[in-house]
Amino acid sequence: MVELNALVADLRAESDEIDALVGDLPEDGWARPTPAAGWTVAHQIAHLAWTDERALLAASAPEDFVAEFTRYRHEAGIDTAVDKAAAAEATRPDLLSWWREGRDKLAAVLLNMPPGTKLPWYGPSMSATSMATARLMETWAHGQDIADALGVRRTPTARLRHVAHIGVRTRDFAYLTRDVPVPAEQFRVELLGPDGELWTWGPEDATQRVTGPALEFCLLVTQRVHRADTALVAVGEDADHWLSIAQAFAGPPGAGREIGSRG
Repeated sequence: MVELNALVADLRAESDEIDALVGDLPEDGWARPTPAAGWTVAHQIAHLAWTDERALLAASAPEDFVAEFTRYRHEAGIDTAVDKAAAAEATRPDLLSWWREGRDKLAAVLLNMPPGTKLPWYGPSMSATSMATARLMETWAHGQDIADALGVRRTPTARLRHVAHIGVRTRDFAYLTRDVPVPAEQFRVELLGPDGELWTWGPEDATQRVTGPALEFCLLVTQRVHRADTALVAVGEDADHWLSIAQAFAGPPGAGREIGSRG
């Protein structure tokens, strides 16, 4: 179990890294298209700020969050709500300060959540630790879109372990969201971290196995790369299938990326 204070510190560090990419961007930089179709750099930051605000609502007023989520589902769906929010908020003159203030408020609230509290979300409800992990994962993933748009090659850090962890933990969700039976057997996942450390999950004697670079696994489960463009290796039919549907984020299945879309 990761200690919450350390996890929130990593979330802050991940946000700060992305902030450094956009803090001094000229106007044309904010308008630069990212790999997500129809989304500029401004859309990406607007999405992070809006989602942080939703997480803050889930933590501070869970009934209001559930009511809002129910309205989204009954209207046009959560994906449509997400796209509309990104488009609407991307033009805010205070976009950067809004994101900064919101993420600071969320971090403070998560650190003060009573132990055992479950927060509603767009997928399963989660603890403060799981919410912080989810926010770090999404910040990293959308930060990757921004870095790709700006032509920046980021240096992978040990914070990737949080992203990889949620990618492994959401294995069953990837099946359930597609109405596909969940494999009964647990998988073994062995990933090589940026510093050469081996990160492992699952029983050592599992017959279904996934191995490879942690960075590429994280890119895959956040659907920032096509599986064919990775060095990930699956042993076993179920493990092989999982790599084709894996998603670390809540909500409906994403479209993923085309082969060769990452340089």
